[in-house]
Amino acid sequence: MSENFKAIILNQTEKEFTREIKSIDKSFLTHGDVLVKVDYSDLNYKDALILNNGAKLVKEFPHIPGIDFSGKVLESDNSKFKKDDEVILTGWRVGEIYFGGFSQIAKVNGDFLVKKPKNITPKQTMILGTAGLTALACSFAIKAREDILLGEKVKDVLVTGASGGVGSIAVMVLSKLGYNVTAVTSKTENEEYLKLLGAKNIINKAELDKDPRPLDKGLWDGAVDTVGGKILANVLAQTRDNGIVAACGNASDYKLNTTVMPFIIRGVKLWGINSVTTSIKRREFFWNEAKDLIDFEKLEKSIKIISLDNLMDIYPKMLKGETSGRYIIDLNK
Repeated sequence: MSENFKAIILNQTEKEFTREIKSIDKSFLTHGDVLVKVDYSDLNYKDALILNNGAKLVKEFPHIPGIDFSGKVLESDNSKFKKDDEVILTGWRVGEIYFGGFSQIAKVNGDFLVKKPKNITPKQTMILGTAGLTALACSFAIKAREDILLGEKVKDVLVTGASGGVGSIAVMVLSKLGYNVTAVTSKTENEEYLKLLGAKNIINKAELDKDPRPLDKGLWDGAVDTVGGKILANVLAQTRDNGIVAACGNASDYKLNTTVMPFIIRGVKLWGINSVTTSIKRREFFWNEAKDLIDFEKLEKSIKIISLDNLMDIYPKMLKGETSGRYIIDLNK
């Protein structure tokens, strides 16, 4: 690779916010102690928000966005990594307050990196990305009822926002764990795909998007909620004794109007999931479990491989709700 490389550079002045693909060199990269040749990144909703106007997440300009990437170490001043190590990065506010992965070369804090397991490819790690890591964390939170809490076996689980990145992968993982998965979606066109991923049943979002009762009929041993609001309140009211609800999103509403009844009458646990600052030890566990719990051939049916140039056209469509599936950025294009 030449000394110069391509990256998306965001800038902001008093008058305007700009984003453009520029040719830069390593001297531009001022953060971190490990230099990585980036092979793949992905497009998350948070990335689209940052590309649009910084989303009040970016504090200093110029800035390189991109919250996820995978690649190979070029240089390292960190004792944990050496040249040619294959690595994964998700979260840690990279792409927000630190330069991110929408660049052919990235420089980051080595403490943010995970060594890629040999049984998955760099491309597959970005098929998962932050969404996949979050889905795995949610799924193992539900499994904790059996493992950590030594409770009854989980049988019936619910996934809200099942058509989204986190929800669809959670459907697959929970099904692979042997649970009966009910997927909640408002997109009838995605029902066959959700069944392909492992959903046994599909219910419409409207059935849960209503004022909840303090307690309802117990239907679920566990749930992954990606949307919040009234839907989460109804999920809590419908969760059986000692069930676990893993909450990781607020696409519907960030407010939660519920009562203590599910918690003190049924012993329901509400487990908040934040994959951004998940420990390296847990990340290593999740990435190593991916080979057994993810059917990448099925996920690839909804994957689109794009370049940095394509990305500039696609992120506005994501913000308008006009995209579907996952977008993987090939930095070698």
